[in-house]
Amino acid sequence: MSEPKRLHPATMIFNLVMALRSTIFIFVLIFVTLYDTHLFYAILAAVLLVGFLFLGSFLSWSRFTYRIEGEELRLEYGILVRKKRYISKNRIQSIDLTQNVLHRIFKLAKVEIETAGTGAEAEASLIAVTLEEGEALRAELKSIVKVEELADDTETIIPSQSISKKRLLVAGATSGRIGVLLALGGAAFSELERFIPANFYDQAYNWAIGLGLIILALMVVGIILFLWLVGIAGTIIKYWNFTISKVEEDIVITCGLLEKKHITIPLKRIQAIGHVENLIRQPLGFTTVIAEIAGGSNDKGEQFSTVLFPMIKIEEVDAFLEEFLPEYLTNRQEIKPLPKRSLKYYLFRMIVPALVLLAAVFFILPQFVWIPIVILAASVVLGILQYKDSGYVIEGNRITLRYRVFSKVTMIMNHKRIQAFNKKQHILHRKERLATTQLSIVGKMGMGKHYHVKELDEKAVDEMSDWYSCREG
Repeated sequence: MSEPKRLHPATMIFNLVMALRSTIFIFVLIFVTLYDTHLFYAILAAVLLVGFLFLGSFLSWSRFTYRIEGEELRLEYGILVRKKRYISKNRIQSIDLTQNVLHRIFKLAKVEIETAGTGAEAEASLIAVTLEEGEALRAELKSIVKVEELADDTETIIPSQSISKKRLLVAGATSGRIGVLLALGGAAFSELERFIPANFYDQAYNWAIGLGLIILALMVVGIILFLWLVGIAGTIIKYWNFTISKVEEDIVITCGLLEKKHITIPLKRIQAIGHVENLIRQPLGFTTVIAEIAGGSNDKGEQFSTVLFPMIKIEEVDAFLEEFLPEYLTNRQEIKPLPKRSLKYYLFRMIVPALVLLAAVFFILPQFVWIPIVILAASVVLGILQYKDSGYVIEGNRITLRYRVFSKVTMIMNHKRIQAFNKKQHILHRKERLATTQLSIVGKMGMGKHYHVKELDEKAVDEMSDWYSCREG
């Protein structure tokens, strides 16, 4: 593989699609500006822009070559400015293969190569190569044996676990994606607002008033139901055929319906393991297992963490960790709770914003005062849950922290992975012998990831400090 090779010609299509997607607002601006007066020029400008983007895609493909020479992957690319990038094999942390719909049509794969210094994007990305070429690159650069080949060896036992279709459906139904979809819809609406006529809002208001409250309520319920179904579909598409395997010193994850991903996670890059129970899944006894990975690009999981298993029973977590990550197995039943004198701080933080909202609505829109009252009650419940669910436990060279913002989060960290320890106190804390602790690890893109447990007993924080300072672990 020492001879320079080009990517598959279909790369030009991928480049063109990405270019069109990034310039879609230019096309919208052209037609909005010229549609009424100069339609011909609008079409001509759009055609010229597409031609220019296609030319750029062709030149980008023709000027990109890659090869393996000695112990290096060598890339050469650039249209006007020629660039060369050499990536040593021993710096490569992971090689991921991804197939979206277009890749599958052409039987291709996208190869993403990450190193310890990878930032927001992969260190190197081969947009389209044949699937066989991608697997050959991965094998040669990372010396990874295919899971299927190891599975054929009767003497080799590969820990592996897949999610059932029933649980995947439950994962979608309890994912809480409605809020995310509403936020995305709001952001998209704010972008398109400039194109909406000024009298649109008055007409929409009059139309809504004419429908009546019952029909409006039904419409709201219908929209929520639609977003809920979209969230279920999104989860199923993302985690379809989700399988996690442990191959030698790597965790290998495959999943995806429209976009099939093959993710490799070196065990040495895992900084912490945790599981998250949102407000919907917790009463049902389900949780999501996550991992914090050092370095790497920021697109492998949800909320900046890598999902190791999207849906699992809470009582199955120990068996899962024992099979795949036994060094993170801990006794969560021994977690030490917060002292009772901490409760008022949790309630204060949650109640004050709700009281401010209640006062504002009471004076401005008193007919809707019931809304902040409901929010106030929910804030009290959430504050109590945050207090009851927070705590810690130290077991040998492991520490487990548990806390809640909205979801209940349990994080397990090994002593050698913790980069910094902080103890924080204000004047009220000192009077009541309380303290807040913060443990920091290396997260994605090399940035720090911080975990807090607030209002612990001061003796507990001092115990953590002594444990952290003992660098024998």
